[in-house]
Amino acid sequence: MLLSVLAAVLTGLPSADRAEAAPASFVHPGVLVSRGQLDFTREKVQAGAQPWKGAYDQMTASKYASLTRTPKPRSVVECGSYSNPNYGCTDEREDALAAYTLSLAWYVSGDGRYARKAIEIMDAWSAVITDHTNSNAPLQTGWAGSSWPRAAEIIRYTYTGWPQDRVDRFKTMLRTVYLPEVANGSQSNGNWELSMTEAAIGIAVFLEDRAAYDKAVTKFRGRVPAYIYLTTDGSLPKTAPGSGLDTRDEIVRYWQGQTTFVDGLTQETCRDLTHTGYGLSAISHIAETSRIQGQDLYPEVADRLRHALGLQSRYERGETPPSWLCGGTLKDHLGPVTEVGFNALHQRMGYAMSQTQALTEQGRPAGSNNLFVAWETLTHAANPR
Repeated sequence: MLLSVLAAVLTGLPSADRAEAAPASFVHPGVLVSRGQLDFTREKVQAGAQPWKGAYDQMTASKYASLTRTPKPRSVVECGSYSNPNYGCTDEREDALAAYTLSLAWYVSGDGRYARKAIEIMDAWSAVITDHTNSNAPLQTGWAGSSWPRAAEIIRYTYTGWPQDRVDRFKTMLRTVYLPEVANGSQSNGNWELSMTEAAIGIAVFLEDRAAYDKAVTKFRGRVPAYIYLTTDGSLPKTAPGSGLDTRDEIVRYWQGQTTFVDGLTQETCRDLTHTGYGLSAISHIAETSRIQGQDLYPEVADRLRHALGLQSRYERGETPPSWLCGGTLKDHLGPVTEVGFNALHQRMGYAMSQTQALTEQGRPAGSNNLFVAWETLTHAANPR
C-alpha cells in the first residue's frame, strides 16, 4: 500500500535529509489529544454512548479525579532502580496523572472545580520542584514529564482561570527541571528513551520550542527501528544511534538473549510484556502528538507498530509462545496501552489488526497503568478526529 511505500522511503533517509518536523505554528491543545478529539469524547459521553460513557464513569470514580486531592510536591524527587528508594516518585507520577485526569473531567463535564483542582496540583509542583536524582531519574522524569504537558495544554487553552504568572512558572519548571533530563535520550532499554522522548515532545509543544521538538523527533526516528524488528531489517535488529552495539553477541544480549527475530518482536519482549507495553505506548503517543501538530509520523512507523501490537496481543490473549520465542515463556502483561495505536492504524489508516482489536475491545474501558498511561478508551476509542 502507498503508506508502506512512503514509510519505507522515509525510514531510509538520514534524519538530516527529512523534512523538518516542528510545525511553523503549534496546535493547542495538542499533546496526545486535540480539541477535535476532546469534542468527540464529550459528545459521546453526554449522549451516554458506550464505551465512552463507561470509560468516563471509570475515570471520575478513580482517585485521580478526586476534588479533595492534596498534592505532595517535593523539591528533589529521588528514585532508585524500580523506585527504590522512593522519595516522591509515586507522588509525582500520580499528581501528574491526576492533573491530566482532572483536565479531561473538566473538558467533558464543564465543571470548573476539576480545572481548578488541576491548576492547584500543577501550581504546587511548579513552586517547589528543582531536580530528579538517583538511577531512575531519567525514566521518572520521562513518566511525569509525559503527563504534565497533556494536562497543561488542556487547561491553558480551554479554561480561562489559570493566571499567566503561574502558567509561566509551570513553563519554567518544564524547561529547567524536566527538559534537560529527557532531551538527550538514554542508551538503556528502549522503553526508557521512548518515554523520555514522549516527555520531550510534549514539553516542546507546550513551550512552543521548535528546536526541542525537532530534537525529540530525531531521537524517535533513531530509536523506533531499534526497538521493533522487521524482517526487512536483515538478520539482526537495527541499533540506535550512539548505542555502541557493534557485534552480534552484543545485539543479542541487548535483545534479552533472543536469537530468532520475527516481525513485531521488540527489544524487551523477552524481558517482559509490561516494559514492552511502556515502549509501544510511548511510540503511539509520540506519533499521535505529531499527527495533531501536522506532520504525521505514523506512516514512518506503521508497519513496525502494527506488527508489534499484533504479536504482543496474540500472547497477551493467552496463546502459548513457541519454544524459540523467549524460551517459550513470556512474563507479565502489556497493560492498557493499545487504544491509541489501534485507533490510528486500524480506524484511520485501515490496517487489519485482528489480534490487537480483540485485545483492545476485551480490555475496555482501558484504565491507567499508574505511570503515564490513562483513560485511552475515553479519549481514543474509535475517535476519527
